Amino acid sequence: MTQPTAALDRKSKMKIPHQPIAQRPVAERVRDFDEIYIEYTPEQAITEASRCLLCPDPKCVEACPLHNNIPEAMQKIAQGDFLGAAAIYHQTSPFPEICSRVCPHERLCEGACVVGKRGEPIACGHLEVFVTDYERAQHGIPIPPGGLRTGYRVAIVGAGPASLACAQKLNEFGHTVDVFEALPEAGGLLMYGIPRFKLSRSVVSARIAAVERSSVSIFRLKRIGRDLTIDELLSIYDAVFIATGTLIDKPVKTPGDDLQGIYNATDFLIRGNLDTALWPAPEKGPLVVGQKVAVIGGGDTAMDCLRTALRIGAQAVTCLYRRTEAEMPGNARERKNAIAEGARFEYLVAPVKFLGDGNGHVRTVVCLRMELGEPDSSGRRRPVPVPGSEFEFEADTVVLALGYEGDPLIPESTPGLTTKWNLIQADPATGQTSRAGVFAGGDVVTGPDLVSTAAASGLRAAAAIDQYLKRLPRGEERVAIEEAQRAIQSAFEWWRPSPRRAYGQAKGEDT
Repeated sequence: MTQPTAALDRKSKMKIPHQPIAQRPVAERVRDFDEIYIEYTPEQAITEASRCLLCPDPKCVEACPLHNNIPEAMQKIAQGDFLGAAAIYHQTSPFPEICSRVCPHERLCEGACVVGKRGEPIACGHLEVFVTDYERAQHGIPIPPGGLRTGYRVAIVGAGPASLACAQKLNEFGHTVDVFEALPEAGGLLMYGIPRFKLSRSVVSARIAAVERSSVSIFRLKRIGRDLTIDELLSIYDAVFIATGTLIDKPVKTPGDDLQGIYNATDFLIRGNLDTALWPAPEKGPLVVGQKVAVIGGGDTAMDCLRTALRIGAQAVTCLYRRTEAEMPGNARERKNAIAEGARFEYLVAPVKFLGDGNGHVRTVVCLRMELGEPDSSGRRRPVPVPGSEFEFEADTVVLALGYEGDPLIPESTPGLTTKWNLIQADPATGQTSRAGVFAGGDVVTGPDLVSTAAASGLRAAAAIDQYLKRLPRGEERVAIEEAQRAIQSAFEWWRPSPRRAYGQAKGEDT
């Protein structure tokens, strides 16, 4: 194994060659749904981590929504201490094995890396994948720690990234946590929105299993707002955290959008990526995808749909986007992967109508050419139709990847809960909503955002909920429970050998 080089000076570190991140060959990977990146070898990981300058004021930490101590992790990796590096990530991240795979690192830690000013930034994300997978292969995912039971109970609505982060932290504080998930499996976006070639289901399932083994209970197929209301939960629990995400596709109002062969992105990705047992509506049956697929939209979801269509067997897959590549909101890395795998892109076009084949199935997307005008509220230049530019684009399958919004069920069934466009209004620092004892976080508050951003909001909410619970009136039963727990803990501490006593026992001395 390569010798550790963490002690090199900054000038020497800048001369260490970057270790490229390898991908599986395109011809191989488009035939399956396995992850496409090839992990570093231990030698590559040590060499790449040794390039880190260990900045005293690390911008990479600041750029990370979870504020992972990246320089310390890099130093551990450079020394060959992979398990030590994984432990550092666990200190701040509720699921580093997931965030390392799905975060847009070039916009976060790697984008802020000082080394990247003169060359390739440190491959922070790929190194995080390496050490957490190394740990998982050696010992499995660590069971999140649980604290002494406080007697307080918290209900969490939804089982996506924000919820899982919040549940783990609340359990660590000692509170009893029950999670209610509307879908057949937990994970939210991690399970139902991100394709397997980006995030293996085995990784997500391992994290969910670890959470459940930590004393957190997850109740599946329980839709809050229908099966139970928030008010009913508050009659049972001391606090409620809502993190239902935004997996509702934005409605489309385009003539012909009811033709067969036109799919919303969520339905397309679920049926294209998951086993039937995990589908919310298994009665729909498998996808029927034609030879010519058009995906409308320009974000990460659109890229996921393009790449899924290619794996399902479509011959020609095209992205129709109303602006140019420069205005695309998604991850540039995912766009490059889509292009490498065979997707085509038509820029400055917008669909205005769908035409059928006479049998109720889509045949053509009628589009207009666009040109860019003045910037809109997003800061991007507004697409403006070019008069007389109408043309037809042939497609026998269309996927609408136009964004997501919140589920209206909870806003409509919860009096006094302040919302806007089905997003819950909450304090960004605490997650506190307009209802006492009700907190919210993740995409249902911010709108579609990063997994790590959602996780960070879940951790902040857990801390705020813990403080809220500590201010509640305590019943005699809870006081008695906590006093008993403290007595048990004191007895345990008394029994635990001191370092000196333990040393003497190891030497065979009479201590």
